[in-house]
Amino acid sequence: MIKADPFAQRKLLDVQALDSRLDQLKHRRTHLPQLARLEELAVSRRGVDDQARDARIAVDDLALEQRKADADVEQVKARRARDQQRMDAGLVTNPKDLERMQNELVSLERRISSLEDTELEIMERLEAAQGRLTAAETRLAEIDAEAQALAAERDAAWAELDTELEAVAAERAPLVEDLPADLLALYDKLRQQKGGIGAAELRRRECGGCRLTLDNAELAVIKAASVDTVVRCEECSRILVRTGESGL
Repeated sequence: MIKADPFAQRKLLDVQALDSRLDQLKHRRTHLPQLARLEELAVSRRGVDDQARDARIAVDDLALEQRKADADVEQVKARRARDQQRMDAGLVTNPKDLERMQNELVSLERRISSLEDTELEIMERLEAAQGRLTAAETRLAEIDAEAQALAAERDAAWAELDTELEAVAAERAPLVEDLPADLLALYDKLRQQKGGIGAAELRRRECGGCRLTLDNAELAVIKAASVDTVVRCEECSRILVRTGESGL
């Protein structure tokens, strides 16, 4: 059984209060609302970035397809113009050749019409793909702007919390220096096992750790123990610190 000066035991309550404050600050540091939103934005950004990549590939492919369609149309138009010029210049005098060329001009017109329909269809698909790309890039810019603002808020909150953490740690350091090593070791062990609460005040016959009221038999044992005896709660095993408010 551990023995410790009653003053050291009461000082343990001050250490516990500071440790609880440190735990709260650390919890706040890892649970800032900005962190959750930043994670949501990161997930969203990956999805939108995939959409932008797919749209960019589609735009590049369709732009290449459109250039080819444009070239095909211009090639057929150039051939039609040459034939038309030969006919207009009277260079084709043979009736059969003239009839053949006229038929060919009709065929070229149909070919141009078909190619221009294809060209228009490609342009419409390209416009749709470009619209998807623009929308995705706009959304990415919005996500990045929001994330940048949230990161600034997060960093400011972290800086404020870190300052407070340093202040509380500085206040704690001299308190634990004077505590008996075995008492501090037991306290630290219990804190790890009991959700951060290793020592609690016995106040009005109630354990400040588990909030259960001690029965008369347990109170009698505690009351009979010497003042330097470190007593423990039978229910939660935490260190019970006796004060003038214990009700013994």
